[in-house]
Amino acid sequence: MTRVIAHRGASGHRPEHSRSAYELAVELGADAIEPDLVPTRDGVLVLRHENEVSGTTDVADHPELAHLRTTKTVDGQTVTGWFTEDFTWDELRTLRVRERLPVLRPASAAHDGEEGVLRLEDLLRILDAAPRPVGLVAEVKHATYFERAGFPMAQLLDDVLGTAGWRGDDRLTVESFEKTVLRQLGALGTGGRLVYLQEARGSAADEVASHGSSAPSWASERTDGALAAFAGEFHGISVDLGTLMAGTDTVAVDDPRPVRSAVVDRAHAAGLAVYTWTLRPENRFLPAPLRRGGDLAAHGDWERWFTSVLRTGVDGVFADHPDLAVRARSRVGG
Repeated sequence: MTRVIAHRGASGHRPEHSRSAYELAVELGADAIEPDLVPTRDGVLVLRHENEVSGTTDVADHPELAHLRTTKTVDGQTVTGWFTEDFTWDELRTLRVRERLPVLRPASAAHDGEEGVLRLEDLLRILDAAPRPVGLVAEVKHATYFERAGFPMAQLLDDVLGTAGWRGDDRLTVESFEKTVLRQLGALGTGGRLVYLQEARGSAADEVASHGSSAPSWASERTDGALAAFAGEFHGISVDLGTLMAGTDTVAVDDPRPVRSAVVDRAHAAGLAVYTWTLRPENRFLPAPLRRGGDLAAHGDWERWFTSVLRTGVDGVFADHPDLAVRARSRVGG
């Protein structure tokens, strides 16, 4: 059965990475929850999509923190704003979270300012208190960048998981766009499933740091030979929807035929699981033929899209609206 993974919680309904987004994801039937992990200055792993937080918090409204605004280069991208690694946890916890896409999701934006930033251990407590087993799919962000800044992300994560009793837990999956940190976790014996995230284009930051312009591309790491090599150390790969659905056609919701995805077929043949991101129902995120009307915030023919993706046999889907993904899975018999 394809796992439904709540992307940053039920982030289509509540501001991402908020307590209410996580708790609602459990209520709506998600099999697992995906948080993004970044550190504070004092080494606390907090749950934010990026280490720059101006788009998802009210940090700009805090004059006492204005001096922390700066410009940095993170994985080759120049970014200006406020960065978690410049805050202590006590400073960061004063911020309130906001909807990242307020124009597309005004109902979620109505909850702006209601909740604060959370730590990884806060989410683990939510999962431990859930009325049924709910997994964790933790994404380690910018591991090479943070390693060079003095934050050993693998060790920080292993420490939190060990303290919380999650080290080696069957509910645990860790993913990253960088293989190095996954290998470090394997060497530490952290346990769980290790999943290598791959963009459609470009190269991983750890490979660029080691090899510069000669770094292998993510696309070259999806050859049959590369996939076979990864099967010896990783549980699976995770690819964007464009890569997953390349060369495929969508099918009617009730059409029982499988949708053939080359990357799913080849990865499965190599012994790897395949995950994909991110299912979203708004017209803004749907293929053009499945959009309905001119409002980008309106829901298009999301059910045809979701069920077609599920019919590829993918092992897990990340969804901002886990309730809709669960509903689509029921339509395909999962």
